[in-house]
Amino acid sequence: MKTIKIAKEYITLTQALKEIGMIGTGGQAKWYLQENEVKVNGELETRRGKKLRVGDQIELPEKIIVEII
Repeated sequence: MKTIKIAKEYITLTQALKEIGMIGTGGQAKWYLQENEVKVNGELETRRGKKLRVGDQIELPEKIIVEII
């Protein structure tokens, strides 16, 4: 399991994907979310701007789980 520590109220799904190295730029997020099944807290998510807060969990198709702390 990977973790992302945030200092503000939230980060976006795009920012989280960039932080863990799944995408290189924000523009790649749209493609990545269209081509891959990404779940936030168990629900399929396609919005790049989805706000992630402490306690949220992202599940990626590569069997990677990311927790926001």
